Amino acid sequence: MGHYVSNEELFILKRMIDGDENSFKYFFDKYYDDLCNFVNSYVRNESLSEDIVQNIYIYFWEKKGSLPPNCSIKSYLYTASKNKCLNHLRNEKNRNRIFEELISESRGLDETNVHFLEFEELKTIISEAVDGLPNQCRTIYQFSREEGMSNKEIADKLGISVKTVENQMTIAIRKIKDFLQPYYDQIFILFIISHFFGSL
Repeated sequence: MGHYVSNEELFILKRMIDGDENSFKYFFDKYYDDLCNFVNSYVRNESLSEDIVQNIYIYFWEKKGSLPPNCSIKSYLYTASKNKCLNHLRNEKNRNRIFEELISESRGLDETNVHFLEFEELKTIISEAVDGLPNQCRTIYQFSREEGMSNKEIADKLGISVKTVENQMTIAIRKIKDFLQPYYDQIFILFIISHFFGSL
């Protein structure tokens, strides 16, 4: 996808690859607003769009040493933004699937026996579920859900394959659901969905 790159921008890129922070700021100032608008066209959430773009720039700076000296920064940033958006939308789809599974599993719940846990109690239960995951599984889950990293970013950071990341995320979600199973008769299902799966 050949984008024209000016000699000036190539020079600034070389300086950034060498560690010059002012050169990084040049690319940040030049593309940040447009990238936020681009991401927002996918996710329809301005605050989330800014978070996504900021994370992309962090990753961009961290990976500067691996950039080719003739790289089109505009193309690089827009491609990374699009991939991040698609990953976010896939995660949203997975959350909806889990939502539907929980609704299905909760049918027949005797609401007269439902105990509404305090929010702090629920957070403790969820934290226990996450803490009980195997080490690699927990790390991948936290990178994905707490730091918003894509599967590829996690794979690069940990030096493993994307397929391994996907498998570990599937295991994590299943184990968390299994951990919550004994509490299904105590926690009103919509309370779980709004306070837990909203942050998955």
